[in-house]
Amino acid sequence: MIIENYIANDFPILGVDTTAEEALQTAVDFDFTHVFVENEGVFQGAVMKECLEENRKKNLGELLPYMDRFSILYESTLLDGVKLFHTFNTNVIPVINKNEEYQGYIAWDSIADELSKYPFFSETGALLTVEIPRTNYSMVEIAQIVESNNGKFYGALVTEMNEAFVRVTMRISNENLSSIDETFERYGYIIVQKFYTDEKEELLKSRYEFMQKYLEF
Repeated sequence: MIIENYIANDFPILGVDTTAEEALQTAVDFDFTHVFVENEGVFQGAVMKECLEENRKKNLGELLPYMDRFSILYESTLLDGVKLFHTFNTNVIPVINKNEEYQGYIAWDSIADELSKYPFFSETGALLTVEIPRTNYSMVEIAQIVESNNGKFYGALVTEMNEAFVRVTMRISNENLSSIDETFERYGYIIVQKFYTDEKEELLKSRYEFMQKYLEF
């Protein structure tokens, strides 16, 4: 989970005298959305590839006003980085120390690969999204509802939250799914989405298909 375990060092940080043309080639070579800029050893920011394409004849120092100022500290965690990838629409984040010196980078591919090993993503099973009034929200209760129906709770994410309600998407095992649904509804939850075959729905569907065949005769 600590960033330092995922830092790579092969992507160079560029000086302010580097031309945008040269910087663009670096971004293309690595297939990254941004290049990083320093001045006298101090991190200055990141320039988008599109900005470099539009200003090929300038140097990076001239592009300082257009730089995105994002980075992550060496001691941070992977989850700290996830929001930055989304906020700045990037696939690479610079890692700096407390003196704002460039230490390397983390790439989205590396983070996605690591997150895919977590049980929430790696385990086979059902995905269920429930909604509950914010005042009644309890992750402990959600896990207990699953486990009280002999299901396994592999993990959950809060996928939406506002003043009125909280939505939670969970990964659970495939056992007793109908009972889990019913228990959530009994406790006041709304089933927003479910990605599995509902046993009762399948039973009703099979009965309907049987009736259709019977009527055809």
